[in-house]
Amino acid sequence: MDVTRQDGEEQAGPLGGTVVAVAGAGGPAGAAALRALAAAGATVAAADADAVRLADAVHGAREARPDARVTHTVVDLLDPAATRDWAERAEREHGRIDGLVHLVGGWRGSRTFGQTDLADWDLLHGLLIRTVQHTSLAFEEPLVRSGNGRFVLVSAAGATHPTAGNAAYAAAKAAAEAWTLALADSFRRAAPQDGPPPAAATVLVVKALLTDAMRAERPDRAFPGHTHVTDLADALTAQWSKPTPDVNGTRQWLTPRP
Repeated sequence: MDVTRQDGEEQAGPLGGTVVAVAGAGGPAGAAALRALAAAGATVAAADADAVRLADAVHGAREARPDARVTHTVVDLLDPAATRDWAERAEREHGRIDGLVHLVGGWRGSRTFGQTDLADWDLLHGLLIRTVQHTSLAFEEPLVRSGNGRFVLVSAAGATHPTAGNAAYAAAKAAAEAWTLALADSFRRAAPQDGPPPAAATVLVVKALLTDAMRAERPDRAFPGHTHVTDLADALTAQWSKPTPDVNGTRQWLTPRP
């Protein structure tokens, strides 16, 4: 584990004093999330299975805020023991965990429903469901101990409105959402009598994500309904500004509903 800073000073910013773990931090959305969280003052524990992409994303967070506190760990989130070890080490290292942002992605599809390859389901079941199961089980207790924890899943509009060629992807996303909302119910049940839940689980829904590279490659395309990764990152960092009852168990649409 590489740590950029280990002093006792609290970072300034709206998320100063919070510790947020990011799963799938090496992708474009992960890199944007690291930059936004670091700029907001959070201490960030980043994980990805790809060491090179992860290092690049951490470098971007350091550029956004030179005094950023960022740890990065290469973790196979398909391995439940490795995922739990990451959660335990992150909480031990930083003293608390106030958030888990789940950005592990992947897509497979077909031209028609009949051409669906069930091997795609096997892949997406691992990437989109198993990783959510492993991170939620590993981070549930640390998030409750935080007293103001957040578990944030980024999902897709296709989970609600599946299309013929996206059967495996939409079904996997829908399952991940259901799992996250079950975690939300666990947080609700953990609330003290007449008190708010100690943590919140929520789903942010996008149609598709957009990057600057995508715009550069296709400058004439409008990308209707797409959410830029920086806008997604801003929505992620805003989750701690609202009370847990207002966040827990919600599906927040960042794109117009189909």
